[in-house]
Amino acid sequence: MNSTAVNRPPRVRFAPSPTGRLHIGGARTALFNWAFARRHGGAFVLRIEDTDFERSTREFERAILDGLAWLGIRWDEGPDVGGPHAPYRQSERLARHVELAGNLRSKGLAYACFCSSERLEALREQQARDKSRQAYDRTCALLSSEQVQARHAAGEKSVLRFKVPSGSTTIQDRVRGEVHFEHADVDDWVMLRSDGLPTYNFVVVCDDIDMRITHVIRGEEHLINTPKQVLLYTALGGTPPEFAHLPLMLGTDGKKLSKRTGDTSLEDYQSQGYPPAAVANFLCLQGWALDGSREIFTLEQLVANFALEDVSKGGAIFDLDKFRWLAGEYVRQETVPELAKHCAPHVIAAGLASASELEQRHAWFEQVVACERERIHTYAELPGRIAWLFCTDQDLAFDAKALEAARKHAQAPQTLREYATWLTATLASSPSKDELRTAMKAWVAARGLKLPALFQPLRLAITGQAGGLDLVDAMELLGHEQSLARIELGARRLAG
Repeated sequence: MNSTAVNRPPRVRFAPSPTGRLHIGGARTALFNWAFARRHGGAFVLRIEDTDFERSTREFERAILDGLAWLGIRWDEGPDVGGPHAPYRQSERLARHVELAGNLRSKGLAYACFCSSERLEALREQQARDKSRQAYDRTCALLSSEQVQARHAAGEKSVLRFKVPSGSTTIQDRVRGEVHFEHADVDDWVMLRSDGLPTYNFVVVCDDIDMRITHVIRGEEHLINTPKQVLLYTALGGTPPEFAHLPLMLGTDGKKLSKRTGDTSLEDYQSQGYPPAAVANFLCLQGWALDGSREIFTLEQLVANFALEDVSKGGAIFDLDKFRWLAGEYVRQETVPELAKHCAPHVIAAGLASASELEQRHAWFEQVVACERERIHTYAELPGRIAWLFCTDQDLAFDAKALEAARKHAQAPQTLREYATWLTATLASSPSKDELRTAMKAWVAARGLKLPALFQPLRLAITGQAGGLDLVDAMELLGHEQSLARIELGARRLAG
């Protein structure tokens, strides 16, 4: 594994905006930042960028913190644990942002702009017609300090723009290599809006400097912000951090991730019953690999081997089928008691049983889970597979394909009735499950039937499904008395 030396313990940050749930891409960014900090004995800082006052909520902030903790990520500094560079909510640092903006303005590194939105729109339209670069034309940069004061005194509102210097800059991105940009291609961007509130590109640098961030590890979509931020670091007298821009996460169609191809919140995968370790493992595979063969590994193995230089430049493919397969591998690593504990909330949420009912039938529920563990990939898949165990006989729904298969056997109703009579007598001797399986096959053969002639209508009558667990196991879980009742009812429904 590649691993460029880190000369001092790094300080990295994950800075989500609490305007929504934690996005799956944001979770990957947090995971890589955390792994890098842990690998090199550094600090992982959680900062909440909540300066979008209209959309930011504490509810979303809590959901983000809970999501990271669910993944197994812990932070060293943050809004809930404090730290030497508090506060860790951006909204609580506004006085500091305004102070730094004033410093830049007093040094001539930023200037007030009074241009109306109408003028700026007209400028953009003219530049489009001329096919010239879309950028502010620095009209207000020519105003004298006296003119600026007079216009402010007259009640005119202004924004504060950063004055981009001439020249060029080259940075060494830890993922992408050398990145070069000409300052002439960077617009004089707005630092403070007309209402006095700072913009993202300004506050993120202010906070990174104050919090002594040494490495900025973030998604490739932020690469466009890097020139503005590097210039601002220099203007504020700070040393730019090392940057590492992670590849885009793409759908299996090779396009930007969409809702259809997996672009959703971490919370959605949690509610769908994905094991957290499987989610963390899969996110690690979005641009990084432990080695050329192992796809299943722990967070401890991630930390021991993670290096930014091993992150791929190309887009990472977010394969939902592979994700589901990986989740199934983690499901089958769990003991039956562990799996039952993790599946229970989903069974309860589906309305199949209450927590107290599952507790009263704890041993039975573990038996149900043991029978289905090889067939499920997520915890939330279990309720749909076992709903037949919780419904009344009259409410058992017949799957359309299972019903069609059973009706192909013309004598199915009669076969079920005869089987019920035989089963009642056979159960009187308390056969083992293996003995019952053998006897069932012998009963079918003695009548000159093929196994589907019994098993397809029998499965339909017992479970309503076309496939699933072994029929002897199914009847034992349901109970032999209720199984016989369902067989009789199934025969009537098929005859009707």
